[in-house]
Amino acid sequence: MIQSPFCIIWLLIISNLFLLSRTLDQKEEVKNVKLAPCQLCRTLVDSFKKGIEKTEKGNFEGGDSAWEEERRLVYAKSEVRFVEIQERLCSEVERGQAHCQSTAELWEHHLENWWNHHQDKDLYDWLCIETVEDCCPTNHYGRSCSPCLGYPNNVCSGNGRCKGNGTRKGNGECKCDNGYDGTLCDKCAIGYYVSYQDELKLLCSKCHTSCDGECTQAGPKGCLKCKSGWMMSSEGGCLDIDECISDSGSGPCSNQQFCINKEGSYTCLACDPACDGCNGDGPDMCTRCAQGFILKDNLCVDGPSWDNEGAGQTTRYITYLGLCIATFIIFQKNPIIASFIGILAFNYYYHQRIAIRGIMYSTKVFGSH
Repeated sequence: MIQSPFCIIWLLIISNLFLLSRTLDQKEEVKNVKLAPCQLCRTLVDSFKKGIEKTEKGNFEGGDSAWEEERRLVYAKSEVRFVEIQERLCSEVERGQAHCQSTAELWEHHLENWWNHHQDKDLYDWLCIETVEDCCPTNHYGRSCSPCLGYPNNVCSGNGRCKGNGTRKGNGECKCDNGYDGTLCDKCAIGYYVSYQDELKLLCSKCHTSCDGECTQAGPKGCLKCKSGWMMSSEGGCLDIDECISDSGSGPCSNQQFCINKEGSYTCLACDPACDGCNGDGPDMCTRCAQGFILKDNLCVDGPSWDNEGAGQTTRYITYLGLCIATFIIFQKNPIIASFIGILAFNYYYHQRIAIRGIMYSTKVFGSH
């Protein structure tokens, strides 16, 4: 059924409106996200600092250059500038914008107090840490802002992070990076080895893929134990086992599959359809030819089927019958020509039978190897 252009345009409009509605809903959800206390305070402070940057070159209207400079100095700490910043506060925030704006209204007196009396202090430290007490200094955690493990110079040995760092939450324990372990993340985890270490720095690197657990150095020689699919060698460490090689010669795959060895494992892939068993991919890797295929030039190729052979025999018999009728008709008028045609027909029939028997013999003999 052919749709009219009007219907197509209408469907496009509806689909675009639906997508636009979904996008607006998602943006609204992001704006209404509730932020964690310290994250909320940091977001609000960042927005206020951006407002300071945007109004940095502002001043009062009118006046000559001298007055402009003087008024700029006055404007820098003026109530007018504070109001301009306050009006646009949190407008650029995407995630948690509504939460940021409502908190800005609630903390307006705190911000105004800092603006008028404490601009010599960092706003984040004064507001978030000292005043509302939602955050802690860096590398401190919890209600009392306790120092993290390893503070001040080597928190978690530089190989992890302190839980609750910079907030009034968390327990101060070290959450180690991948490859590290221990209370202070000062040890290598299982599956890793020490590749470098000094008084302050520990570097752990991953063991070779053949290692089962611990290792002492890089490569398969460093393994203390080998994974399944590998075997331990006194000289080379963990060596890959070739599962495709079997003492019995059968291998792990079925008759209609061939084996591909991989590191620590193997894969079985299907033989070519021309094969009845194979040693690899393709019709030249068959151990025997499948039924309906014959071996030719070391390849298993399509052989004559019973249907094709039957159709060919029918055609030949019709040909022979036609030659015999023609010979009989011609014989009545010219025996010599009729005899010559009969000899040709017999010769054609004889050689066709020889060719068919040869093909059938090849299928039985070569196709079974």
